[in-house]
Amino acid sequence: MNGRRKWYKTIDWGIVICYFLLFVIGWMSIYSSSSASEGASIFDMGERSGKQLLWFGISLVAGCLIMFVIRPQLWEVISPPAYLLVVLMLLAVLIFGATVNGSKSWFQLGPISFQPSELSKITTSLLLAHQLRSTNLNRAGSHGQFILAAIVAIPALIIFAEGETGTILVYLGFLFVLYREGLSGWWIALFGAVVLLFIMALITPLWVALSTAAVLVLAYYIFIRKTVVRRKAEKRKLLLASLGLLAAGALVVFSTSFVFDKVLKPYQKNRIEVLFGIKEDPSGVGYNVNQSMIAIGSGGLFGKGFTNGTQTSCGFVPEQSTDFIFCTIGEEAGFAGCLGVILLFSIMIWRIIKAADSSREPFTRAYGFCVAACIFMHMTINIGMTIGLMPVIGIPLPFISYGGSSLLAFSVMLFIFLSMVRHERTYF
Repeated sequence: MNGRRKWYKTIDWGIVICYFLLFVIGWMSIYSSSSASEGASIFDMGERSGKQLLWFGISLVAGCLIMFVIRPQLWEVISPPAYLLVVLMLLAVLIFGATVNGSKSWFQLGPISFQPSELSKITTSLLLAHQLRSTNLNRAGSHGQFILAAIVAIPALIIFAEGETGTILVYLGFLFVLYREGLSGWWIALFGAVVLLFIMALITPLWVALSTAAVLVLAYYIFIRKTVVRRKAEKRKLLLASLGLLAAGALVVFSTSFVFDKVLKPYQKNRIEVLFGIKEDPSGVGYNVNQSMIAIGSGGLFGKGFTNGTQTSCGFVPEQSTDFIFCTIGEEAGFAGCLGVILLFSIMIWRIIKAADSSREPFTRAYGFCVAACIFMHMTINIGMTIGLMPVIGIPLPFISYGGSSLLAFSVMLFIFLSMVRHERTYF
């Protein structure tokens, strides 16, 4: 213990600087993609850029309250009731919510709309960190693992019912948090194998998918037999387990068509089919992605300059200030600008993980990993979507995409972690 430090020495300024720079890039891109061609001011509150600046001001006020007024210990105390409240809000939006772009996930209150799913990432992260404080995944039985799985699965399933497929993919990032906290890497490998078999069953003949399942199980059997198993009884158990995995793999393959046809909605199926080249739809589902890639490609190395993007100013890409804002950056700032944005995200995520790793508090450590996982998944999915590597699923780029509820939610999530780190660095 080194005595109480000055407040400005306890803040992780690297994370804060990345946060400000990402907002400024997003704010300028929102203006360029929505208002620049009309000659409006970037500060005009009647335009998207002005509204985003207002939400940034609200986010800063909330961040300052979290950092300097609210005690960080409170977040762990309120994590169970806050989680329950948001789950009830997610259920309520299924009944009373407004439908936007095929998903019933918005509350509309006059001119203001917000998504409870944005809040759910914060409350799920807090409760997951709270539970991980008292659960050692290396020694936890099935009961402890079931509780952790339920914390993630309950809001994820409700959000899936709302039609928010993109948010479901973000929740998969919590697998990496659990792995970092002691979950066996075999669970992640198993999930990856299920995804691979699902995709193989969609794009290849049935016998190829089944052969892939058999090869994966055989590789698992050989690896475990040579590295872990020694006694005859263990070999028998391994053989039975491998046969069970083979049956499960076959079940995944044979059930793919049912899930694809009966569970997914038509627009979700179309997006997956276009992504994997099952069908071509350049004027429909594939239009956004094609125009986005044209915009990014036309930017070249250093871009066309601020407000000079033709794809941007002429509005060729739908949702260009929200889900597809990365293509605005690509067209106007080029490859260098895209690389700069990815670098800023990478530095932010790296510093969050570094601060979490060095924390003395298990709650702070686990929550920091949750924050890093959410930001990483959003960044990866959104950028992958704009360059044609991921299906179009409507997910914002953190701190950059237009949207008050998204900006406020990510800001609150980040500042809660900064508050925890600041409290710890005040004395250590």
